[in-house]
Amino acid sequence: MDEQDQGGLLHHRQGTGGHQALACGRGRASRLLAGAQQSATVANPVSGASPDLLPRFLLEPEDVYIVKNKPVSLACRATPATQIYFKCNGEWVHQGDHVMQHSTDRSTGLPVMEVRIDISRQQVEKIFGLEEYWCQCVAWSSSGTTKSQKAFVRIAYLRKNFEQEPMAREVSIEQGIVLQCRPPEGIPPAEVEWLRNEELVDPALDANVYVTPEHSLVVRQARLADTANYTCVAKNIVARRRSASAAITVYVDGAWSEWSKWSVCGAECTHWRSRECSEPAPRNGGQEWCWGARGAHALPPAAASGAEDVALYVGLVAVAVCLVLLLLVGVLVYCRKKEGLDADVADSSILTAGFQPVSIKPSKADNLLTIQPDLSSTTMTYQGSLCPRQDGPAKLQLPNGHLLSPLGAGRHTLHHSSPAAEGADFVARLSTQSYFRSLPRGTTNMAYGTFNFLGGRLMIPNTGISLLIPPDAIPRGKIYEVYLTLHKQEEVRLPLAGCQTLLSPIVSCGPPGVLLTRPAILAMGHCVEASAENWSIRLKKQSCEGTWEDVLQLGVEPCSELYYCQLEAQACYIFTEQLGRFALVGESLSMAASKRLKLVLFAPAACPSLEYNIRVYCLSDTQDVLKEVIQLEKQMGGQLIGAPRVLHFKDSYHNLRLSIHDMPSSLWKSKLLASYQEIPFYHIWSGLQPYLHCTFTLERLSPSTCELACKIWIWQVEGDGQSFTINFNIAKDTRFSDWLVPDGEVGSPALVGPSAFKIPFLIRQKIISSLDTPCARGADWRTLAQKLNLDSHLGFFASKPSPTAMILNLWEARHFPNGNLSQLAAAVAEVGKQDGGLFSVSEAEC
Repeated sequence: MDEQDQGGLLHHRQGTGGHQALACGRGRASRLLAGAQQSATVANPVSGASPDLLPRFLLEPEDVYIVKNKPVSLACRATPATQIYFKCNGEWVHQGDHVMQHSTDRSTGLPVMEVRIDISRQQVEKIFGLEEYWCQCVAWSSSGTTKSQKAFVRIAYLRKNFEQEPMAREVSIEQGIVLQCRPPEGIPPAEVEWLRNEELVDPALDANVYVTPEHSLVVRQARLADTANYTCVAKNIVARRRSASAAITVYVDGAWSEWSKWSVCGAECTHWRSRECSEPAPRNGGQEWCWGARGAHALPPAAASGAEDVALYVGLVAVAVCLVLLLLVGVLVYCRKKEGLDADVADSSILTAGFQPVSIKPSKADNLLTIQPDLSSTTMTYQGSLCPRQDGPAKLQLPNGHLLSPLGAGRHTLHHSSPAAEGADFVARLSTQSYFRSLPRGTTNMAYGTFNFLGGRLMIPNTGISLLIPPDAIPRGKIYEVYLTLHKQEEVRLPLAGCQTLLSPIVSCGPPGVLLTRPAILAMGHCVEASAENWSIRLKKQSCEGTWEDVLQLGVEPCSELYYCQLEAQACYIFTEQLGRFALVGESLSMAASKRLKLVLFAPAACPSLEYNIRVYCLSDTQDVLKEVIQLEKQMGGQLIGAPRVLHFKDSYHNLRLSIHDMPSSLWKSKLLASYQEIPFYHIWSGLQPYLHCTFTLERLSPSTCELACKIWIWQVEGDGQSFTINFNIAKDTRFSDWLVPDGEVGSPALVGPSAFKIPFLIRQKIISSLDTPCARGADWRTLAQKLNLDSHLGFFASKPSPTAMILNLWEARHFPNGNLSQLAAAVAEVGKQDGGLFSVSEAEC
């Protein structure tokens, strides 16, 4: 017996064996790898022993899969063998876990020994992700030992979402068809089959179809009979998944029949023949007409002259129609230009006025950017002169230079477009266009408005989702109806591959394809604990064809010209010049990668029966998901019974467990049969199931019991955990109602024009014109970015025509509506100190 197996067996027999600490097991397993490949090892052989007496395996353990929570068995049989024991991941399995059976080989008379062990899901999960779980048999005889092959034990699963689903198509007859399908990730890998109108497609029975090794269904030449709904089906030992059905329509264009025979000559010496567009007739939406003449005629000379007159008249009518169309286009262009001037700016001097040099006192620097007119109505009125006199009272002062003056006395009027009055009308208009048919029909998770070159902002209340349209992002003379939509997971199919996980809500802004001359900024929350060594994070955008594409990988140079993303602790800000549907998707690079979960406890506000349910939600830590759960609980009559907590959920493949403790047994009892409840790892990690929760059902032993005291523990196996100490009156306790956002406190979903911005328009323009030009002394936009802690984005800012405008736009997106303007004023003032004449303005500019 080799020294390693002797020592291990002795340790096993003394009763202190079994599975060692996990870290020790990993180290020892790595030391055994070299010897694991040997099929037999002989140590201290008995003198004169025959090699034939080494144990020979009649049955070796084979790879198995654990389905759900059912344990699996491994078996081995060897002869001649005096002892057989299992090793799993380099550690001896405890003797008491073996089931042994002894017998004798009738043909040889040698002893035969068979051993079985059971492996549970919990045993595999303890090292899942560190290495694969494997076991092998070691058999002893008087001549030495023999090791069996390794058998790997894997937890079987099949994810719900297909990585790629077949797409509907219309094809002409005899054209080839390729329907692509990438099944969900699973262990063991899923087998794929195809259904045509719910009947199995068998390539062995139809030579016109075959399935590629990549699971795509190929139809060599489309036939009319191939018009059907096709479904990709993936299955393994765990489950069977169906993709969305793809409708394939095979159409036939019409074609001419043969010419008929010529008719007999008539009285005017003419005859004719004809043909029909009927061979074949158009089918399934095929082209219903055929090119070429329907009939041919032989005409006398007089008839030929008549035909020439008809052609002349047709030409004159065509010319007249073209002239009318040109006239209409000219009138429309003129009206559009006039409308843009009248509706957008009634008094253009307010946008072009200069600034007077003023003296600014340090004690009043906070007033620098806080002077904003009330622009909440459709027509706004400013009071104050646009260019105050030099001898007027000083409003702001700063040492070593001049900055910006507020608006003085006078009166000027500025007009802008207002948001659409009726949400239902707006959605109805959008739903008539093909791209917008996937938008939700309600307006609870939607904001919309009408915008021009003055810009504005859309917000979906209580979700952290907003869209900032900067000034001049919309070309002058254009008016856009813009929407912002939060999608529920079941509304939009976002395929995830491998270890990918959804980190943000899925948000649409549009309409797509509109022309923006400057990037808009889409803000939304995320739930990732971001670090470059643990995560690869990508911004995905859905194309008009419905496929999702990676448009930006965060932290990787060079950046996209059309997209940029500022990722902060709990929110991301996406610069985009093309509106569309976006989502943030991450792929973990190590088991240290983690997502934030928001743990929220709800219970009934009224309890008429003895049963009492506590619902524990495990949500992605974003405001939109919490809002949806709060609305759901309000409909169910639930109340919050504890302050929400955050748990960091790691990519360790370990499940989330929940348990309840310390209930007074004389007052309450739990109906939970097990010691804990469990949410599978993959249900949480994918991020595609937003409202995961467990329910603890309790029972009062007396109807008079109203006080509930207990503890609820929530933890990831070998990971982070949180506990809730509950002590409240189930009949009248409302201590945590402040966490629920009242229905009335939703804010305005659409702000148009200057009212959408913290920084007054004229002051913004002056800062931009002063800081865009590079300055040798550093008094330019780069210093401003440094003061605002945005200097890690200098490359992106420099790629735009106005870097300062990008900085101010990002500041607006991050700090609205509660931003501290005094801090921005101080940063601008610090830049101004480096160049005393930076913000001075001549009298001629007024």
